[in-house]
Amino acid sequence: MDYDVGKDIIIDVKRYLRGKLIRGNKFLYRIADERGPAGSFMDSDSFSGSDKNRDNLKKDSIAVKKDRMADNEIRLEEGIRYSADLPAQNSLFEKRSPEKENKLEQIDFEGLKEEVSRCRRCELYKKRTNTVFGDGNASAGIVFLGEAPGKNEDLQGVPFVGRAGKLLDKILQAIDLKREDIFITNILKCRPPGNRDPKEDEIKACEAFLKRQLELIDPAVICALGRVAAQNLLRTKTPLGKLRGRIHYYNGVKTIVTYHPAALLRNPHFKRPTWEDMKLLKRIYSEAKEQNVV
Repeated sequence: MDYDVGKDIIIDVKRYLRGKLIRGNKFLYRIADERGPAGSFMDSDSFSGSDKNRDNLKKDSIAVKKDRMADNEIRLEEGIRYSADLPAQNSLFEKRSPEKENKLEQIDFEGLKEEVSRCRRCELYKKRTNTVFGDGNASAGIVFLGEAPGKNEDLQGVPFVGRAGKLLDKILQAIDLKREDIFITNILKCRPPGNRDPKEDEIKACEAFLKRQLELIDPAVICALGRVAAQNLLRTKTPLGKLRGRIHYYNGVKTIVTYHPAALLRNPHFKRPTWEDMKLLKRIYSEAKEQNVV
């Protein structure tokens, strides 16, 4: 199969499904990665990669486009990699062993927190004071995601408690929210030495925890704070400035990107675009509440 054509078809169908899915149902789908054809495309059908199936899928994708436009759904920009699009071949979010995945899939929120507190999956555990699981409402409609704990967070075991955390509190107040209304967590649950960027193996070690955490919270919207959080969550190398101002998706959840509060402390001119991002966040959240999604 011509890769570009097949990729376009599958992405188009997945975008359609993503808009059609109703929160909480059992309708599942999976697409190919960049190395081969799709496996099980839907629960009741399979896409084997045969010429006949490719032709049928192409015809279906044309109907999908017409149906999507008729429903007045948002059309995503072409040429932009979204979280639900095909992953990079060397994705940082790789599958773990079935045994480990199954264990986390069966664990509840408190059990997951306990599992994180005992974690020794990477070298960061050797120098941590506390793991930083997260803070806030475990049933929140909004999740804020940072990159990793800092010094103060490591000491207290709570995310965003330093100067950047105080600024985040003010940002929340500006959109009529408080910490009790949201959940805050990080890509990593342990502090990297010297507050350096997370390493690839550290991200891989924590990815299953974050995935399960977000599954259990089941938010209406995720807000990624800063370049590291955004690029790793959305599996992209696109600069933060180009990720801002639009809606992305992480496992079907609407996701926006904005500057990290620490960046605002260093560069006050980032405050205006951050405010625009917060207005987008508030709009998405308000729409979700109106639709009884949260």
